[in-house]
Amino acid sequence: MFDKLEDILVRFEELLNELGEPGVTSDPSRFQRLMKEQSDLQPIVDAYRAYKTNQETIEDSLSMLETEKDEEMREMLKEELSEAKKNVEDLERQIKILLLPKDPNDQKNVIVEIRAGAGGDEAALFAAEVYRMYVKYAESLRWKTDMMSLNENGIGGFKEVTFMIQGNGAFSRLKYGSGVHRVQRVPETESGGRIHTSTCTVAIMPEAEEIDFHLDLNDCKFDVFRASGNGGQCVNTTDSAVRLTHIPTGIVISCQDEKSQLKNKDKALKVLRSRLYEMELAKQHDAEAEARRSQIGTGDRSEKIRTYNFPQGRVTDHRIKLTLHRLENVLDGDLAEIIDSLIAADQAAKLSTLSA
Repeated sequence: MFDKLEDILVRFEELLNELGEPGVTSDPSRFQRLMKEQSDLQPIVDAYRAYKTNQETIEDSLSMLETEKDEEMREMLKEELSEAKKNVEDLERQIKILLLPKDPNDQKNVIVEIRAGAGGDEAALFAAEVYRMYVKYAESLRWKTDMMSLNENGIGGFKEVTFMIQGNGAFSRLKYGSGVHRVQRVPETESGGRIHTSTCTVAIMPEAEEIDFHLDLNDCKFDVFRASGNGGQCVNTTDSAVRLTHIPTGIVISCQDEKSQLKNKDKALKVLRSRLYEMELAKQHDAEAEARRSQIGTGDRSEKIRTYNFPQGRVTDHRIKLTLHRLENVLDGDLAEIIDSLIAADQAAKLSTLSA
């Protein structure tokens, strides 16, 4: 590990020299590539330099303790030694995490699909709440959300909704949300006061650019139709809605939120490209089954991942056995503790596999 860290340190110095060369900004693509590499290596370099500084402190303190006679000075050296040893342990773990293989999709925007599952209208109402939960979480990080398509049930519920979240590192934070979300509560329509269980499925997909996945437009069929449902001027009066069918897979995507047929077509293509890219990633994960088992679930739509229990005011993530008794806050977008815990568990699992 330390040989690798020394190589990273050398490469980092090389990058600084290259970025300091006159005229480096005259080649924007090279400049951008160098800046990104420097940014990626900076946290590792900072941690390794701090690690080396604390190791030197340990060696110096031990050396001085061998000759120092003054008791007060010895106590100060012991405290300094103890703190440096703790720092070294913490930094070593931090460095190991920083050296873990990066998910190439982590910095991407995401496309989120939420579909009502078992439970009829109650499931659709819950799907709408889960949508709002993710939108509020995105807003708390100043990420942008963009509606792609929406199918409502008429009483405020969503049969299905697709939307994009744009923000630096969005996929790295949100990818753990894919799976079945379950709600337990007494529906407003229930006269007997019985608790019902309903579900919705969530799929979090990295936005696929053309360089990630080549989509052959000859495999696509486009139909246009008049948008229905809520809409402003022109939305319901022109054939602006687009239905996209991917012939090889049978995937059908409808977009009607924009007034422009061209914009709806563009949104439909983004969703399709991301779905097909996700399918390719799933094939890779299946081929690397052992590595897949070492990770927290990040993509299986059939996996029950979380329960929102209204009578007890709690949220439970079943993968890491985490229970929080602040349901309202979570549904209001306060997902940081759940996501941080999932990331920590995923990193611990990967470190364990690496050590083994």
